[in-house]
Amino acid sequence: MQSKGFIVVVAVLLFLVCAFYLSFSFVTSHHESKAAEYAQTMAQTYDQSDATYKTYYNAYIDSIANEVVYLGYYTYQAALEKEVGLGLDLKGGMNVTLQISVPDILRALSSQNPDPKFNRAIAITDSLHRNDADYVAAFCSEYAKIAPEGNLAQIFRNVEKISATASNAQVEAVLKDEVSAMVSNSRNVLATRIDRFGVVSPNIQELESTGRIRLELPGVKEPERVRKLLQGTANLEFYETYTLQELQQALMELSNATAGKSAANAAAATSDVADTDSIAATDSATVAEPAAETTAPTSRSLAEMLWSTQQVGNCVIGTTAVTDTAAVNAILNSPEAAKLLPTNLKARWSVKSIDERGLYYALVALKANQGRPVLDGSVITDASNDFDNMQGNVVSMTMNDEGARQWARITQQNLNKSIAIVLDDNVYSFPTVNSVIEGGRSQITGSFTVEEAQDLANVLKSGKMVAKVNIVSESVIGPSLGKEAIQAGLWSFVVALILLMIFMVAVYGKGPGLIANLGLILNLFFTMGILASIQAVLTLPGIAGIVLAMGMAVDANVLIFERSKEELRSGKNIKAAVSDGYKNAFSAIFDSNLTSIITGLILLLNGSGPIKGFATTLIIGIICSFFTAVFVTRLVMEAMLNKQSFKNITFTTTLSRHLFQGTKFNFIGNRKKSYCVVFGIIVVVIVLLSIRQLSPGIDFSGGRNYIIQFDHEVSTADLQEQLSPLFPEASLTVITIDNDTKVRVSTNYKIDDDDENIDDEIMAKLFEGLESELADVTYEDFSMANESIGVVSTEKVGPAIAEDMTRQACWAVFFSLIAMALYILLRFRDIAFSLGALAAVAFTAFVIIGVYSLYGLFPFAMEIDQTFIAAILTVIGYQVNDTVVVFDRVRENRNLYPKQEQFLTFNSSLNATLARTMITSLSTLLVLLVIFILGGESIRSFTFAMLLGVIIGTCSSLFVAAPTAYLVTNRRAKKSAKKSNNASANPSKKNKTLSSATNSLPSDSEPAKS
Repeated sequence: MQSKGFIVVVAVLLFLVCAFYLSFSFVTSHHESKAAEYAQTMAQTYDQSDATYKTYYNAYIDSIANEVVYLGYYTYQAALEKEVGLGLDLKGGMNVTLQISVPDILRALSSQNPDPKFNRAIAITDSLHRNDADYVAAFCSEYAKIAPEGNLAQIFRNVEKISATASNAQVEAVLKDEVSAMVSNSRNVLATRIDRFGVVSPNIQELESTGRIRLELPGVKEPERVRKLLQGTANLEFYETYTLQELQQALMELSNATAGKSAANAAAATSDVADTDSIAATDSATVAEPAAETTAPTSRSLAEMLWSTQQVGNCVIGTTAVTDTAAVNAILNSPEAAKLLPTNLKARWSVKSIDERGLYYALVALKANQGRPVLDGSVITDASNDFDNMQGNVVSMTMNDEGARQWARITQQNLNKSIAIVLDDNVYSFPTVNSVIEGGRSQITGSFTVEEAQDLANVLKSGKMVAKVNIVSESVIGPSLGKEAIQAGLWSFVVALILLMIFMVAVYGKGPGLIANLGLILNLFFTMGILASIQAVLTLPGIAGIVLAMGMAVDANVLIFERSKEELRSGKNIKAAVSDGYKNAFSAIFDSNLTSIITGLILLLNGSGPIKGFATTLIIGIICSFFTAVFVTRLVMEAMLNKQSFKNITFTTTLSRHLFQGTKFNFIGNRKKSYCVVFGIIVVVIVLLSIRQLSPGIDFSGGRNYIIQFDHEVSTADLQEQLSPLFPEASLTVITIDNDTKVRVSTNYKIDDDDENIDDEIMAKLFEGLESELADVTYEDFSMANESIGVVSTEKVGPAIAEDMTRQACWAVFFSLIAMALYILLRFRDIAFSLGALAAVAFTAFVIIGVYSLYGLFPFAMEIDQTFIAAILTVIGYQVNDTVVVFDRVRENRNLYPKQEQFLTFNSSLNATLARTMITSLSTLLVLLVIFILGGESIRSFTFAMLLGVIIGTCSSLFVAAPTAYLVTNRRAKKSAKKSNNASANPSKKNKTLSSATNSLPSDSEPAKS
C-alpha cells in the first residue's frame, strides 16, 4: 500500500485528537462524583431530603465552575462545554418551537396603521400564507393586488430606514431586515429568560422559517412554568431607586421582627418558588456558596443573610449568597415587611453576580410609582455596544423624542442617584447619574465583557416584545424516561458490539476477525471523538446511528475478506491475495459508503432534531469505518502477515467454509417467476392500503402525544372508552408502549387553539379520565412529567409545523431517489443500472409502507411520521448500497469478459457476491434486532422499518434490481442488433448454453425468449 507513513501519521493524530476531546467527559465525570459524595455527606448530616442533596450538589459544582481543573488551563465549566452532551431523550427536558407572529411585527412597524387595505392584506396573507418561509414577500404581493397604486413607504413611514420616496421593493427589503432583527432580538430576550431560569446548556436557534425559534432545554422539570416564561411579554423598565441609608432603619426593624423565622420562610419560599421574585425562584438547580462556607439551613436573621456593601452601588441594600435568596425574598414578602417597608419599594436581584464565581448577588431597591416604573422600554429606538478608553465596554442607547424629554427630566431629578434598568424583574444595570442627560443619548457602564455589552445592547434594543409568541411544537421528556433511554441505548450498544465481534470471528476466523474487530473499536472511538470535537449532542437516535453504522461498517470488512478468499482460491499466495482483495474491493466499498452518506446528508438537510442526530452519527460513523477498514486494518493485516501464525489464514472457519460458496443460482433465468411473486406482493399491499390506509403521526397531522406510566397493567380499550367522551369532536387513540403498564394517548383536540391555558385544560381532562386508574396520585404528581406514575413525556405539533414536516418529508424522499439514480448513472454510465436500482428501491419502500398499514396489530407504534421517513430514507441508502456491490461486480466482469453474454455476466456476478450480500445482511439484521429489542420505545418503529428494509431490500437486490437491469440491457442490445441488421447471432439460443468456465447452468434454465 502506498503512503503507509502518511496513513500512520493521520491515524495517530486522529487518535490523539479524539482522546483529547473525550478526556473532558472523564474529567467532568470525576468532579461530578466528588460533588455527589460531598452532597451525600452533607445531606446525611443535616437533612435527608432530595432538595437538600441537590442544594449541596449544586453548591459544590458551582464552587468549582470557574476553577482550573484540567491541564492547568481548562476550568470545570470549559470542560463541561467540551464533553459529549446528552440529548433531551437521554437526559430529560423540553424541546419547544416558538412562532413569533410576523403579522404583529408588521403592525408594530406600521405603528398600528389603521389603513383598511393594509390590514386586509395582513388578514389575507395570514390566511393564505401563514406558513410561508417568506411571509413579508407574500404580504407585499397581496398588498399590491389590493392596492396597485398603494405606497408602502407611507404605511411604514415611522421606520427610520424607509424614506418617503422609497419604492415598494425597497420597503420590502427593509421590512425583511427589520423582521429578521426583531426575531433575533426576541431570541436574545428568550435566551436571557432561559438563563435566569437555570437551565444547563440550553440550545436556542433561529430556524430558516420566518419567525420561528427552537429551544432545547435539558433538565427542565416544570414545563408549565417554561410555557408561561416563553410566551410572556418582555418588560424593559427604568426605575428610580432608594439608597441604603433611606432604608437601613426599616431593614433593621424588619430583621428583628422576623428573627427566627428565616428557616420556615425559606421552606415556604422553596415550596412556592414560582411566586417569588428572587433569583432562586428560577429553578432549584441554582448556584450556592462554596463548600467550605456552606452551612445547614438554620434560623438566621435578615441582617445575617443580607450583608451591607457600599462598594457595589448606593442603591444596593445588600448582597446575599444565592442559597439564601429564597429566605431573604420570603422575609421581604412577609406581613411584617408590608408594615415596616415603604409601600413603593420593589426589591429585585441583579442579573449578574458580584463575584467571579457567580455565588453572590446584589439586591437593588427600586422605587415604584404606583407599582410602575418611571419610564418603560418603549422609548428605546436603538442600542449598541461600544468601547470607551476610560470605561471599557459600554452600552450606548438612543431614545425617541418623548423618551429624551422624560429622560432629561428623570436624570435631573436623580443627580448623584442611581437609575436601575430592569428586564423581566432582573436588574441589568444601575448607573449613577452624574449630570443631566439631554438628547436621549446615554451610556451604561458596568465592567462588561464584549459579549455582555452586546447582550445588554440587544436586550435594550428589543425591549418589550411587540409580537405574540406561540408554541407551535413541543415535547417534554421526564428524567425517569431519560434514564430508561440511557440504559436501553447503552445495553443495545454493548450487546450489538459484542455480537458483531463474535460474528466476525465465527465467520472469518480468529486472526481476520480480531483485526476487523479492532477496526470496529477504532471506528467507535473515532466517531465519539469527532462528535465531542464538534460539540454534538448524543441522542437515542444518534446511538442508533452509531450502532447501525457499525453494522454497515462490517460490510467493508466482508467485501475485503470475500475478495481475498476468491484470490486465494485462484491460487495466489496469502500476501498477494490480501493485497488484491483490498484493491478489488475498494470501488465497491467506496460506492456503497458514498450512497449511504448521500442518504445521511439528505436526512441532515431535511430532518428534524432527532433525525439530524441520527444522520450526523451515521455520516461520521461511515466515514470513520471507511478509513479504518480500508486503510488502518490493512496496515495491521500486512504487518501480521509477516508472522508465521498468519501465513496460513484462509478467512474461513468450520462454520463458514462452505457458506454460499460455489453457488449456481439462476437468478436471471427465473426472473419471470420473481416478477410474479413481486407483482403478487404489490397487489396484496394495494389491497391492504385500500382497506386499512395508514396512521399519520402527529408530525404530519398535528396533535398531542402523552406517554403515561401506571403502576399496574391497564386495558387500552377501557382507557379509550373513559377518555373519548372528554374530547368531543376530536380524534383520540390509546396504544400500549413497551408493556401493559405504559400507554400513549394521542389526540388533536383543540390543536389550533392558541389559548395559553389549553395545555392545562387537556392535562386536567386526562387526569379526570384516568383518575380511577391512578389510585392516590394527585394532579400535581400526575402532570409533573418526572414521577414514576403519571405523564412521563408529552409532545405537541401544531398544524403549521405538521404541514412543514410533511412537505420536508416528501422532498427528502424525492431528492433521495433522484440523488441515488443520478449517482448510479454517473458512476456506471448505464441507465439500466439506474432503472434497476430505482425499481428495487420503490418495491422495498412500497412493501414497508404496506406493512405499516397493519398498525394496531403490533405492540408498538406504527405511524407515518418523521422517524418513519428517516427509516425509509435509510433503507433507500442501504438498498442502493447492496445493489451497487452487485452492479460493481457486473461492471468488473464486463471489463474482464467483454464478449460474454449479459445473461452469464449478471448471473455469475450475483452468485459471486451472494456470500457478501448474505453475510452483510445477517450482520446488519443482528445489529437491528438488538436495537429493536433493547433500544427503547422511541426508536422501535424505526428499527422495525429498518428490519423490514434489510430483509426486503436484500431480496430486491437479487430478484428485482439485477433482473430489471438485465432486462433493460438485453432489450437495448436487441434493438441495437436489429438496427445494424446483424442476424448472424441468435441471442435467445446463445443464452441457453452456459459454458462450464463461467459457472454453467442447466440448459433449460433460460427461457427460449427473453
